[in-house]
Amino acid sequence: MTNPAPQPIPLDQLHFAMPPTFATVEEERAHRKARLVTALRLFGRFGFEEGVAGHITARDPEWTDHFWVNPFGMSFKLIKQSDLLLVNHEGRVVHGRHHINQAAFAIHSEVHAARPDVVAAAHSHSTHGRAFSALGQLLDPITQDVCAFYQDHALFDDYTGVVLDREEGRRIGAALGPHKAVVLRNHGLLTVGSTVDAAAWWFITMERSCQVQLLAQAAGKLVPIDHDSAVLTRDQIGSDLAGWVNYQPLAAGHADALAGAFDED
Repeated sequence: MTNPAPQPIPLDQLHFAMPPTFATVEEERAHRKARLVTALRLFGRFGFEEGVAGHITARDPEWTDHFWVNPFGMSFKLIKQSDLLLVNHEGRVVHGRHHINQAAFAIHSEVHAARPDVVAAAHSHSTHGRAFSALGQLLDPITQDVCAFYQDHALFDDYTGVVLDREEGRRIGAALGPHKAVVLRNHGLLTVGSTVDAAAWWFITMERSCQVQLLAQAAGKLVPIDHDSAVLTRDQIGSDLAGWVNYQPLAAGHADALAGAFDED
């Protein structure tokens, strides 16, 4: 006598992680800071550092014209939660004991001001992002993954030196527009998200997409995905929720990089 076939488990009994919610701004602040440190450590592990360049910011949930950021001149790999700086709308450090990277303030303050929906922004001088930025073009829809950026990233087609002027930050914010990312010509990549996790994921997968396109262009003629299919794929994988979900196994898989990261502030 054969046993009856196993019955499907109801969908409402299957676990699926979703972004957390918070009862207080203090809880949300603590979570954003923890995820900011996680993203910075992960960027360090992936080799996105280039000297003192690179920064990720997270808007404070209570003082929304302030943001948390990594200090100037400290390795991504070594940043602890107590090292994070809280910076006001004038670029002054109001919490922390280190200097801020002035380029971080010039760029991120204007991006956060232009996009109230954005919680986090990520910019670093990653190798393939820099190489691709020298082409002065947008990413082509040549793989499923890069379709997340199809018609949802922009080109800042100008380079005038290290960004220290808030006016240039405003122009970068304007170029970004409503999109999730911008290619800064001759400079690198910048991504944004409604969570730290989403902003970090968009940067990581955009960096990898730049690498894939550079490899494909070097090998031969590109065969792009057609417009309708690219739009459909973007709608399937290009939301900030999809970015958050994609980031979870990546962060969990590199948990060993976080040793000592969460000391007391």
